[in-house]
Amino acid sequence: MKHIKISTYMAAALMSVSVATTSCSDYLDKEPDTELTTDMVFENRDKVYSWLSYVYNIIHKPDKWSLTADGYEIFADDITASKRWEQWDWSGVIPKIHGQWTINSTWGGNLWHMMPRYIRHAYIFRDKVKAMPDHDLPQSEIDNMKNEIKFLCAYAWWQMAENYGGIPFTPDYIAPTDFEIDDLMVGQAKFDDVVNYCDKEMYDAAMALPAVYDDPSKYGRINRIMALTVRARMLLFAASPLVNGNTMYADYKNNKGEQIFNQVYDHNKWIKAAEACKLCIDEAENAGYELYVEKNAAGGIDPFMSTYNVHIKRWSEGNREITFPVTKDNDYRGTFLRTTSVREYGGGNGLGVYQGLVDAFFMSNGLPISDPNSGYPSNLLNKADKNPGLPATYTYSTSDASNNIDDRSAITSWEYGTGKPGEITPKGTFKMYCDREPRFYNAVSFHGSWLAVGKRKYNFFKNGQDNIQTSSPHDAPQNGYLARKSLNVLDDYKTGAVTERQGFTYRLAFTYLDYAEAVNKAYDDASKRLDALKYLNRIRERAGVRKYTFDAVPVNDPDYITIPNTQADLHKYIMMERRVELCCENNRWYDIRRYMLAESIPEMTGECYSMNFQGANAANFYKATVADTRVWRKQYYWMPIYIDEYEKNPNLREAPFWVLETAEEESEGEE
Repeated sequence: MKHIKISTYMAAALMSVSVATTSCSDYLDKEPDTELTTDMVFENRDKVYSWLSYVYNIIHKPDKWSLTADGYEIFADDITASKRWEQWDWSGVIPKIHGQWTINSTWGGNLWHMMPRYIRHAYIFRDKVKAMPDHDLPQSEIDNMKNEIKFLCAYAWWQMAENYGGIPFTPDYIAPTDFEIDDLMVGQAKFDDVVNYCDKEMYDAAMALPAVYDDPSKYGRINRIMALTVRARMLLFAASPLVNGNTMYADYKNNKGEQIFNQVYDHNKWIKAAEACKLCIDEAENAGYELYVEKNAAGGIDPFMSTYNVHIKRWSEGNREITFPVTKDNDYRGTFLRTTSVREYGGGNGLGVYQGLVDAFFMSNGLPISDPNSGYPSNLLNKADKNPGLPATYTYSTSDASNNIDDRSAITSWEYGTGKPGEITPKGTFKMYCDREPRFYNAVSFHGSWLAVGKRKYNFFKNGQDNIQTSSPHDAPQNGYLARKSLNVLDDYKTGAVTERQGFTYRLAFTYLDYAEAVNKAYDDASKRLDALKYLNRIRERAGVRKYTFDAVPVNDPDYITIPNTQADLHKYIMMERRVELCCENNRWYDIRRYMLAESIPEMTGECYSMNFQGANAANFYKATVADTRVWRKQYYWMPIYIDEYEKNPNLREAPFWVLETAEEESEGEE
């Protein structure tokens, strides 16, 4: 007998013949694998909802918490994990940023394997589900479910295309029972064909769904704003340089000889992206979505509490900024809280942030640290090379520690700086961390910052309370920082006194900045730049930093900063804001890929400089030190098709440069 290897795509097709598979046995209660079983499922209200729930697995956990699966945060340059964790549950992520990544490498995202299964189940659901008025399943609910399914299928296709580039694309197809194996050997579609299909499906589904469900129990099910948010992000990606006229991929063709990525730049894609973002904003605001803001005692914006609680508060607690909630179980406690908690509180104590992110945050006056008017100490600024952080020649001086308490009690009640409301940094704080904007203090834990759960300062000096080197040195802040953004700073991992968290993938701030970018790129026009500036400034106002203006104002104007009125300059300022506002939220990898930035980022292409966690005192700790060395290759912009799948289907073409580059690397290794 001839044995035939079945690829994931073929397996997904086979599931349409006998759908009660092991992967969904829980909700099918392990009933017999027959066509009758499928019909029985759709005669049972509870099983209908269970089937729908399985399809909802198309939505991943928020990656900012499940860091060991997709790994996007680790692939980028916001968050850095202790390298020696690779011997445990980080083995699928950390080795990749050190060059140990081939088509033989497994990936926890597993989209190629799982998305076709979810899509197949979704199509079966769409075709077989029916109203059961006598069992509290009216036609109106069925219609809503079908629109949810319409979006989810498009979202699944898009997630695959976004990660792999060229994918086998068979929308609205369920293999017949008399299929031929050759019929399932599907080649890859052109990228734009996938995007165009998903664009229409997402739009149609969105406009048929409510913006907000009247029934609170339906919170988290696909609604109009969720669908429009993803659609806008997809079209923004499709307009970007990576896939819009990128001649680097001229040789990337499918089995029909068609170029998978368009080779001629299409400016209209930016216009479509801008229109999609604006539609999403208008629909969201009309439905009551808005930036989350808390007020201070004087009635103004409290930027510290606003930028802290936007990540903590739920929709039910008044956080109307959340546009794409994820209500299933998440890894906040098991991964994020565990790895950002110090060892005294049972944590792994080694999930940090890169020095480049520390440097990216603005000063309290809204200027970047590189601006001579920012107030940032010039002797702490590295001007000699592109590496972030301290100059290589820097030597610590006591004059580089602050003599003042940074008291901003006039604008905030935030008490996570010293334990006292309004105090941001105490005396003795290294000036690199003084007088920074509110978002910085809600995103980064540095030596001397406040450990709220312990009611004390962090001590990251060698063998200090939070950097014990005598045992398990991997469970220590490897570059002198711990990540803080989205952390409830009062949570105690050790005792289990942890606030239950509900995740989200996107919030309205994403779409504001997406629109600002897209409309500026779409139209080199002064009026459109003003429109982009409006949404950019909404983000900055909530963050407590001065807004931008094209008008001439004094350097020390209390409310505005003058910036050049050109398309290129505005784009630069928008990208600076995205770097800060959306950090550690699964956006940075998206931006790095879209603009192919990796080659220009020192912390992704070689030595990563930061603080010296082997330093036992200030003079040795505050020293430019290589904390890690990363490897970048151009094929990393796309996930490779895993070798087993690639070899089973002769019509597949591996993602750009993976096969050629891998062969060359192996050849070099043999020499």
